Amino acid sequence: MAKVLVTGGAGFIGSRLVRRLVSESHQVKVIDNLVLGREAHLEGVNCEFVRGDLRNLATVEDVMRGQNVVFHLAANSDISQGAARSDVDLENGTVATWNVLEAMRRCGVRDIVFASTSAVYGEAAVKPTPEGYGPLLPISFYGASKLACEALISAFAHNCGMRGLVFRFANVVGRPATHGAIYDFTKRLMAEPTKLSVLGNGTQKKSYLHVEDCVDAMMFGWRSILAQAPAGSAEIFNLASEGVTQVRDIAECVVDEVAKALSAAGRARIEFGEGDRGWVGDVPFTWLDGSKLLALGWRPAFNSGDAVRRAVREVVEDFVSTPRKGG
Repeated sequence: MAKVLVTGGAGFIGSRLVRRLVSESHQVKVIDNLVLGREAHLEGVNCEFVRGDLRNLATVEDVMRGQNVVFHLAANSDISQGAARSDVDLENGTVATWNVLEAMRRCGVRDIVFASTSAVYGEAAVKPTPEGYGPLLPISFYGASKLACEALISAFAHNCGMRGLVFRFANVVGRPATHGAIYDFTKRLMAEPTKLSVLGNGTQKKSYLHVEDCVDAMMFGWRSILAQAPAGSAEIFNLASEGVTQVRDIAECVVDEVAKALSAAGRARIEFGEGDRGWVGDVPFTWLDGSKLLALGWRPAFNSGDAVRRAVREVVEDFVSTPRKGG
């Protein structure tokens, strides 16, 4: 049994990870500022919850004492916010990660599993994109912050004898969603079942990963990679399923599932925008090469299309069952 700190543990991916860790009898502590996370996501889970801000080093040091490993998932996951406020990702991503690493150094905690993103690649010319692709030129403040966090993890590992495991996530989908295309489309249709407005022309293509596979891969990495890594090392893996899915296909799937759930007589009209970007900083086409992790024996249960279809059913079901909470 390990003592595990999960930052952002009341969020979408974090809460699923916490449930998995607790089910395997680990002693779990969660810190979350509840900006996107919700305590309800951890209802009935035997873990210690701390509502706190990772931008406060004293707070982070306090929750860090006595831990064996950190799963660092906390971040601003609303990428479009960065275009309006360039400091959001700096403070909630880069500064918060420095505080986590500095608290680890002070408290003698040496292992960290970090949730990074495909956004660090920017508009990569090579697809599917491998971990060794470069130069890395992210086009969003979110991607830039995550890339800076990766660099900090590498530097702390090599200077302080830590061990870092970085996963560059594809777009993670499933329940309990708090944001993202599936969540946003479902929310719009529940409010106006006859019409769905989509940002961009729907041709955007991305790798999608179901949250069950995401959590399973993180656990695999912790047990099979990080546990055997030498002190002073940091390793990076893409985390993706097979294939890519168009935003147009996601919209069609959501329209069908919402109509079914509401027993609608007609089918909602989809209105697409112009251009192939949903917002400033959006990468129209991402496709990750996940073969490095596959070579070590991990396999996802769902390909990109199956992950999307399963996630749509889950998110729509949650909206229908708890409409006032919005999913």
